[in-house]
Amino acid sequence: MGKKMTTRTVDLFAGGGGLSLGFINAGYDVVAAFDNWQPACEFYKANFKNHPIIKKDLSSEEAVSEIRQFSPRIIIGGPPCQDFSSAGKRDENLGRADITKSFAEIIMKICPDFFVMENVARALKSKAFLAAKRTFKKAGYGLTIIILDASLCGVPQLRKRLLVVGQKGGNDNFLADILEEHLSNRPMTMRDYFGNSLCIEHYYRHPRSYKRRGVFSIDEPSPTIRGVNRPIPKGYPGHPGDTSKINKKVRPLTTKERSMIQTFPKNFILWGNKTNVEQIVGNAVPVKLGEYVGQCLKQYMLSTGLAQETDFS
Repeated sequence: MGKKMTTRTVDLFAGGGGLSLGFINAGYDVVAAFDNWQPACEFYKANFKNHPIIKKDLSSEEAVSEIRQFSPRIIIGGPPCQDFSSAGKRDENLGRADITKSFAEIIMKICPDFFVMENVARALKSKAFLAAKRTFKKAGYGLTIIILDASLCGVPQLRKRLLVVGQKGGNDNFLADILEEHLSNRPMTMRDYFGNSLCIEHYYRHPRSYKRRGVFSIDEPSPTIRGVNRPIPKGYPGHPGDTSKINKKVRPLTTKERSMIQTFPKNFILWGNKTNVEQIVGNAVPVKLGEYVGQCLKQYMLSTGLAQETDFS
């Protein structure tokens, strides 16, 4: 195979570090991370001591030069998704969707062997994603494009995400079978993951409108963790779908609990003010989802002779 392959990995738009930690847990050597939001950089730095987090505008040519210095074999990242998200205004013209195109341009200029890009499911139909896809293909990448539900990947949360995995010179759908064959046959519930450690049976999650329910049971997956966390309003009218009426035993989840639903470890440091931390946690890639994709890619690399067991820690 010639010179020894490595799994040197760089995380772009690293945010809270969920994708970084997932790939580290799967055995990859994450050597650097980049983000342009100072609170996210500080949050990341508080938890990752073995490699740098670099504050950088990733749409700049200077950023490409800095990333190239780390000689990544793999680039991973989750470009900001607010303009695609059902929680936002869904307006691609607000500017953040352009960062998806910037991610693709970085891939084209650096040409890593593999890349992994994560975003909200609705990004699949966006103009920004279609432009990014054309860039990936122009750069010679085979693409596996799939929507995964995190609750089938070891995460106690219903969270559908678009995953794009590219291989330089590879075939389209090269990773699809492996990604699908390891999915759980049922969603993971909160009780599956936490047992009875939360000391609750039901909890409140503020709905976007009172046409939706606000009370959930731990015997189901959590709804998607969002970037805000509100108390129970005095005027909450209840909903036919609620699993319990509001009472003294029903409460909102804490910030720490929400981070653990994102499968960050209990000892993860939630660095920053409450507003920023809630947003960072809500926007993060669930650690176990990142780990799942990393393990599937690892299996592919080993089975095709593109890596050896010694390349993974």
